[in-house]
Amino acid sequence: MTEVYFHCSDAEHYCIDRRGAVIDNLADVPEHAERMARSLVMTPGVEDWRGWSLHVIDDLGEEIFVVPFASVLGKLH
Repeated sequence: MTEVYFHCSDAEHYCIDRRGAVIDNLADVPEHAERMARSLVMTPGVEDWRGWSLHVIDDLGEEIFVVPFASVLGKLH
C-alpha cells in the first residue's frame, strides 16, 4: 500500500492535499487522479479549470505524474 497526495495548481494557486489517499496498487493511481480531476471540474462554480493541473505526489514528496485538467474537460465547441 502506498500513500499518495493530490495537489492542485494553476499559475497563481497551489492547493495542498494534506490527507492523501492510501492506494493498494500504484497501477490504480492514474484512474483515481482522473476521477478526482473530473469531480473538481464538475463542481458547480465560476472557476475556469483549463489552466489547472492535478499533481500526484508520493509519500516521500516526489511527484509521480501530473494530470492537466484540460485533458478531462474535452474539446470546446
